[in-house]
Amino acid sequence: MADRAYAESIELPTDQIFKHLKNAKRFTLDIGGSLAKLAYYSTVPKKRSLVVETSKSNSDAIYHVSEEDELRDQLHFIKFETKYIETCVDFIQQNLVESPELMKDKIIKVTGGGAYKYKDLLSRKLGVQVDKEDEMQCLIKGCNFLLKNIPDEAFIYQRHGNPEYKFQMTDPDVVFPYLLVNIGSGVSFIKVESDTKFERIGGTSMGGGTFWGLGSILTKAKGFDELLAIAENGDHRNVDMLVRDIYGGAYSALGLPPELIASSFGKAARSSQDRDSGTFGDADIAKSLLITISNDIGQIAYLTAKLHNLQKIYFGGYFIRGHPMTMHTISYAIKYWSKEEVQALFLRHEGYLGAIGAFLKGLEEEDVEKYSWGEYTSWGENYAGSSGLASPKTATQRAFARRLATFDMLELDRFAKPLVTCPLLLDPASYFPDTEDLTQNQEAREYWLQCFEEATGKFAERAISSQPSKADAEQRAKRFTEKFIGRVKDLKLNPCAYGSLTVRSLLDTREHCLEEFHFTDVYSQQKQVENEQALKLLSSRLEEIDALSDEGDQWLSLVEGLLAGNVFDWGAKEVAILMEASQLGFKEALDKLQGRPWLIDNFDAWLQRLRGPPHKCAVVFVDNSGLDIILGVFPFTRALLKRGTNVILCANSRPVLNDVTYNELTILTKRVASISKDISDALINGHLLVMESGQGSPCLDLRYIDFDLTERMKEYNTDLVVLEGMGRSIHTNFLATFSCDTLKAAVLKNQWLATKLGGGMFNVVFKYERACKVTSSTPDPR
Repeated sequence: MADRAYAESIELPTDQIFKHLKNAKRFTLDIGGSLAKLAYYSTVPKKRSLVVETSKSNSDAIYHVSEEDELRDQLHFIKFETKYIETCVDFIQQNLVESPELMKDKIIKVTGGGAYKYKDLLSRKLGVQVDKEDEMQCLIKGCNFLLKNIPDEAFIYQRHGNPEYKFQMTDPDVVFPYLLVNIGSGVSFIKVESDTKFERIGGTSMGGGTFWGLGSILTKAKGFDELLAIAENGDHRNVDMLVRDIYGGAYSALGLPPELIASSFGKAARSSQDRDSGTFGDADIAKSLLITISNDIGQIAYLTAKLHNLQKIYFGGYFIRGHPMTMHTISYAIKYWSKEEVQALFLRHEGYLGAIGAFLKGLEEEDVEKYSWGEYTSWGENYAGSSGLASPKTATQRAFARRLATFDMLELDRFAKPLVTCPLLLDPASYFPDTEDLTQNQEAREYWLQCFEEATGKFAERAISSQPSKADAEQRAKRFTEKFIGRVKDLKLNPCAYGSLTVRSLLDTREHCLEEFHFTDVYSQQKQVENEQALKLLSSRLEEIDALSDEGDQWLSLVEGLLAGNVFDWGAKEVAILMEASQLGFKEALDKLQGRPWLIDNFDAWLQRLRGPPHKCAVVFVDNSGLDIILGVFPFTRALLKRGTNVILCANSRPVLNDVTYNELTILTKRVASISKDISDALINGHLLVMESGQGSPCLDLRYIDFDLTERMKEYNTDLVVLEGMGRSIHTNFLATFSCDTLKAAVLKNQWLATKLGGGMFNVVFKYERACKVTSSTPDPR
């Protein structure tokens, strides 16, 4: 067959779509009848903030800050229409393929129906061997990978809900078992019990091919997508016979409601003249056919799941593809047949399952440890480089067709170390980090999206000033601004595009956009200055605390110092204005604190606990650099150490805002140790540890923290967690419950948030909670 028989031309937006293709190490293809997916792994050039300790003889400079180049691992997945396959292969040939001699022994993994159809094209143009992979195995591998690595991957679709998408928490440790319903031409039901154990336990021939085939016979629709599009505007009641059409209303004796379909296409059979008279048309027929197929699949899927005692049913395949009407009919069928005991689950990235699975199978034949840590979370979604879910509100025939004609992308960044769930959470399966889900609160969503949009200009200025020697800094900052504001505007139209919209996800999105344009630590210079200044004040602060003879007064001063230090947050607009004007020092911050009783005031309960035996180990998740970490956290830490409590200080692995990083904290701890003998002794004797959290956010998602940190938590028998700052204890984890004691300490530095919590600016949250025991699953705060 000539290549032109199945290829069409398309102009490829290479800079935006096939990013870093020249650095690709391997690639795979999943080629379907209508859509193809390219997957490739590449090393991406990035900038990294480098902190190097200076000699202690230099009394002012603690460390030097610079940047260095590094290569990071990234996975890229691109989805496009199969009719453009040859143009894309040509592009791969020009930009990726080495000399024919070097390529002749190389193997690429290909899955999907097109693996057979396009084998010759791929072999001839790329000069490689094509290894066809089993489609079902690839789907399962891809599904497992997404459920373990991507938060908010699974969702329930609620057609008339607000929002339409309700994302489901997936504990990476309890993914299995589940039923995967793959709806292609036919339908397969696959029971998945582990990464390696799965089997096809049923199926039906009534699938997408049935819908397309009968639709082609019964209507004038010219293709699958057109058939779905016209179904959107149809009314199945003009074609289907309902219970009310037979009995004049409900059949109460059998519990049958009047709107229940008694006979699919029943009216068409009884009224042969209706179609000619215009009573029903193609749209009604398509809608009836869609419901008929979906009801059949839904009933069999539910019965299959019940038979095998499976509670989770995920749907995927060409028949789904995120189309709102299809998801609605499937969801309704499952809800009806299960009597609302089970809900249909869909996947944000279900179109990439085969490509991901084929890619992973290729890795198994190489050094898999290089790319994955097995059962642990290895990869995270990059919001700057990924396409979001299409908005169901714009999924008209024209919009859906336009979406299909574009390139969808998914980018995954490899974490430097494996991440796992915090072992101290009371019930990890029900843990949801965020206090407010902005997808469900329109007022909060509008406020925070506007806040982030308005603050972008300041961040761009800060980014430019952080790289004074880079001639292109201003140009890159402009591109950052355009990218991030574009994302914010997209989220205003479709807040569910990247999963649950939260303050945490907005902060992560901004950081991803900054990093894409090589801005890695825009507050590095500010942090350095503030750390150096704060160290000069530490001795007098410790003397001030030690001069207090009463234990209660001493601990109150320590807590107030912890809170006052937390005021110094460049991420808070109102505080940043004061700091820019040099109107805020440590004493001024203490004066701004709300007097007792605080908004949430558990200090007396905390003091009472301190009169008992010491905690075995406290894990402190720290916040800001400068006065916060040095005058607030270190004195508090010293007091815990003097009680006989081991302390683990946890700082971000990656820079964000003015939060102290692990590398910076390691150096600062040495300098503090030279000032405080208690800190020095604890550091030498292993009673004080400095560790990285595994995160790079002002917030804290305890589903994904550093593996080594969790091991030390268990080794040291941690029985106290301290969450400091608005991001870690208010925006996230405010409602979280733990199996150990917890302190959540923050100063409210945002007027809207303060009002929401019933307080005012600079009000104090000091929330002490005793260890809890698991009695039942904690309700989802969403």
